[in-house]
Amino acid sequence: MSVAFTKEESSETAAETLLPDRPISLHPNLVTEAGLQQLQAELQAARAAYEAARTIEDVNERRRQQAVPLRDARYFTERVRTAQVIADPSNPDAVAFGSTVTFTRDDAPPQTYRIVGEDEADPKTGSISFASPVARALMGKAPGDVVEVGDRELEILSIA
Repeated sequence: MSVAFTKEESSETAAETLLPDRPISLHPNLVTEAGLQQLQAELQAARAAYEAARTIEDVNERRRQQAVPLRDARYFTERVRTAQVIADPSNPDAVAFGSTVTFTRDDAPPQTYRIVGEDEADPKTGSISFASPVARALMGKAPGDVVEVGDRELEILSIA
């Protein structure tokens, strides 16, 4: 009998529904308060997508549609569980987690980034992970300090 007339799952469908877990960083899961809220929202979205996929009648299509939300729900459950909320720094004299830092690179125009958790970092919107090479080089430094990142120098202009 043709596979088209059976309820058995093909090997292709099985591969689509057994996704590997998203990798979890080895760094501590430091987050801002907004970062924790973002993680919780992502978890809720993954759960909602999984529940929506449960209504699909075709068993293979249902499994395909549930695979990504299920994987994401596992990831975000772990990230919410291990989140360590770090309060905004109270002292703008030195770069710390949560600081907004303005610096220059060589002859380039000034750049401003907020140092945040890995899951909330988005350089396009002005935030970088505390685990990034730039953030690690800036941590603990003060305005006027110059640090090396790779073969470039960064000078800290201000900290907020």
